Amino acid sequence: MVPSRRPLRLQRVRRFRGRFTLAGDKSVCHRLALMGALAHGETRIGNFSSAADCASTLSCLSLLGVDVSRDGSEVVIRGEGPEAWRAAPGPLSAGNSGSTLRMLAGALAGRPFPTVLTGDASLCRRPMERVAQPLRAMGARVDTTDGRPPLTIEGGGLEGIAWNLPVASAQVKTAILLAGLQADGSTTVVEPEPSRDHTERLLPAFGAALTVSGTALTVTRSELRAFSMEAPGDVSSAAFLVAAALIVPDSHVRIEGVLLNPRRTAFLDILRAMGGDVTTGVETAAPEPTGWIEARSSRLHGVSIPASVVPALIDEVPALAAAATQAEGELTVSGAAELRVKESDRIAALVGGLGRMGARVEERPDGFVLHGGHPLSGAVVDSHGDHRIAMALAVAALTAEGETRIEDAACVDVSFPEFFDLLERGCGTD
Repeated sequence: MVPSRRPLRLQRVRRFRGRFTLAGDKSVCHRLALMGALAHGETRIGNFSSAADCASTLSCLSLLGVDVSRDGSEVVIRGEGPEAWRAAPGPLSAGNSGSTLRMLAGALAGRPFPTVLTGDASLCRRPMERVAQPLRAMGARVDTTDGRPPLTIEGGGLEGIAWNLPVASAQVKTAILLAGLQADGSTTVVEPEPSRDHTERLLPAFGAALTVSGTALTVTRSELRAFSMEAPGDVSSAAFLVAAALIVPDSHVRIEGVLLNPRRTAFLDILRAMGGDVTTGVETAAPEPTGWIEARSSRLHGVSIPASVVPALIDEVPALAAAATQAEGELTVSGAAELRVKESDRIAALVGGLGRMGARVEERPDGFVLHGGHPLSGAVVDSHGDHRIAMALAVAALTAEGETRIEDAACVDVSFPEFFDLLERGCGTD
C-alpha cells in the first residue's frame, strides 16, 4: 500500500488487523460545541473530533464572539449564553459541513443581528428550505439562494411552534430545538420516524427543559449551563474499518471507546444479518452509550434494506455497499433518495465507482441493487469529493486484483483524516 493521498493507490491485501481508537464522533462533537457556546460556564470536550467539519463549527462560533480554545484533542468553550453572541465580521463558512450550517442556523435564529451562512461548492448545492421554513414560522427572517446556501438569517423575537417534519432529519430537528430554547412558549418537533437522538440526550445534560413523547420533542425557553464530557469515538468512521475486517481474509479488528448509540448502530445489525461476525459491548451508558466493537473475517450474503431502516444508517450505506461486493447474493437498498443530495449523489457515485471496479450494480431512483460475488479489479475511480465514497472505494480496493487509484482521496479529511493511516497500519506491509 502506498501512503499517497492525491491520488491514493491501493492494492489487495492479505489481512486487516488491529486495535483502534477513533477521534470523537462528529455528530456528538458538533452538538457539544453548539450547546457549550449557548451555555453559561466552561464546557470541556475531550477527544474532540479531528474532522474538518467540526473545525468549521468551532471557527464559526469563534467568529460569533464565543471564547473557543483547542489544545490537541481537548476543546474548551467558555460560554456566556446566547446573548453574548455578536454579529460576525463577514459571512460564516461551514466548509463542507451541512451539520454546521443547519444546526447553527437554528441557534442564530434567536439572535437579533444578520448573519450570512455559506460553504464550499458542494455544500452550496444542498437543499436548505427544510430548515429555513420552520425558522421562518418561528419569526426569524431566513433567505436562501434558490433554496440553497448562502443563507441570510436575522433572528430574535421568536415564538414557539409545533412542527411536523416531512422527512426525518436530526439536523433540522436540532435546529428547531436550538431556536426553541430562545423562543417564547413551547416548541414541539414531531418526526415521521426516529432519527439520531444526540440532541435530546445532550440537552438535558446542559440543563434544558425538554420532554420526549414518542417521536415528539418539546422544549421551552431555557438557560443552559456548562457540561463537560469525553466524546466517544466516531461510529460512522468505525463502519469502514468493520467492513474491511469482514471482507479481507484472516482479519480481526477491535475498536475501543466508540459510540454505541442504538440509533447509530443499525449498520451493525445489517452486517450481522448478512452473516458478519460482529460483537459489541457497552461500557458507559450515559449520556451516550460507549463501548467496543469487534469484527472478524466472515462469509457474507446479501440482504434487502427496507426504506424504514435507511434513516438509521444513511451515512453507513457506502460502507455496506463495499462489504456487499464480497457477499453472495444481492444487497438491495430502497427509500434512500436522500443519498442523492449528500456531499455527492452517493447513489450514482457508488454505482459508478464500484461498477468501474467490476461490481455489478443496478442504479435505482431511490437506491440500488448490488449483485455480490463478482471479482473486483483495480481501476481509476473518482470520490467526487465525497469522503464516504472515497472510504467505501478504498475498502473495496483491499479485495481487488491490481492497483486501484482513488482521485481526490484527500476529501476524507472532512470526517476521518486518520483513515488511510489506520488502513495502512491494519494492513501491515504485505
